Amino acid sequence: MKTLLAFFLLTAVTTTFGQIANENTFSAKVDGKDYTTQPRRVRIGRYWFVTANAIKPDKSVRIWLASYDNKDTVEPGTYLIVDADKPDTRENWKRLQDLGTYKGLAAVKYVEETKEPRMEYHVGMSQNNNETITVTKAADGALEATFNSTLAGTYWKEKGTATVFGGVGRLMSKMEDKVITKTTGYDSDIDPEGNGYKKQDKTDTVVIKDAKFKLKMN
Repeated sequence: MKTLLAFFLLTAVTTTFGQIANENTFSAKVDGKDYTTQPRRVRIGRYWFVTANAIKPDKSVRIWLASYDNKDTVEPGTYLIVDADKPDTRENWKRLQDLGTYKGLAAVKYVEETKEPRMEYHVGMSQNNNETITVTKAADGALEATFNSTLAGTYWKEKGTATVFGGVGRLMSKMEDKVITKTTGYDSDIDPEGNGYKKQDKTDTVVIKDAKFKLKMN
């Protein structure tokens, strides 16, 4: 998952740097607060990522979708939400095959900047809780999806060594990433894992309710 997310971010950021206008919509309640934005989509083989981002503070809801039948499109149906840290495993695919009722696998990840500039984060990862994402196709051909998910929450803080040795260069890099996130609508280097941050002992849950998105496919 980490490799796929890294490749996704690189692809998304290098695709374009201008403000991307679109008719996509995303809305949800995250821990009881309204979250509304215009999502973007990226396809890598049979894997699809939907990234729904906001700024001030930087936030990102990412939805990963993969079809069981290896098709390179997201088709209507029900997708089983699994552990976001290890979604694409042989065990998950076997479970899907044994159940025989799902179109594919899905994972959900939430990232929120809790101290600027990207000093601390709150992260939520979907688990194997038998949750699902339901995908339908609208009359205009757009994909629509709905889901609810309770994520395992963790907290991350920038390592002192990363702050000291990174110096002005690290700060400038973070500010550039914030600009890219704002101007393109794609999240640029927002994920703290493996990026000079340390996971803290505190844990909680991130509750996403009444989430729905609509993606134009042309």
